[in-house]
Amino acid sequence: MGYSQADKAESHQRIVDIASRRFRELGLNGIGVADIMKEAGLTVGGFYRHFESRDELLAEAMAVACQQMEESVLMSQPTLKKSIQTYLSEAHRDDISNGCPISALVNDTARSTDDAREVYTERLEAGLALLESQMPEGTEGSLRAKAMLIYSAYIGALGLARAVSDQKLSRQILNIVASELISLFPVKKSRTLTT
Repeated sequence: MGYSQADKAESHQRIVDIASRRFRELGLNGIGVADIMKEAGLTVGGFYRHFESRDELLAEAMAVACQQMEESVLMSQPTLKKSIQTYLSEAHRDDISNGCPISALVNDTARSTDDAREVYTERLEAGLALLESQMPEGTEGSLRAKAMLIYSAYIGALGLARAVSDQKLSRQILNIVASELISLFPVKKSRTLTT
């Protein structure tokens, strides 16, 4: 029985989806090609029909993971406040395999390949642009600087909240950092007319 282009595309996507989840969950060096292929129901030998190298899979998986995160968590939020609350939530903290790869893979990517770092950089730039676009009209100062501050706080707070063993402290980190970020963008009160 032949192996159609549609079958190959479906297998390719399955490999990338599994890799994007497992890399976030276990780190870039926490899972090998053999384990990813086994989970995909494919042989290790079939890997090279889809990718020239593990690095190519890593770059593609990272790009897919970032795009999914942007679409499902960041872009789907109607306001910057809601975006901050969603990113710095317990649900996001607890769902590392489907969460933001920018935070989950920050240290691994710093020690990774140039291709992986390039994808990471491109997706971070997209995230920064998205945050800039969500800032309330009339926000003073550099929108880019504020977006960098927010994203840096995201990465640090989420990483700390995942690392600590004390659940109360973990919640405090998320809630306090979210509250402080939101306070940077106060809702402008409308003027009331007096008669």
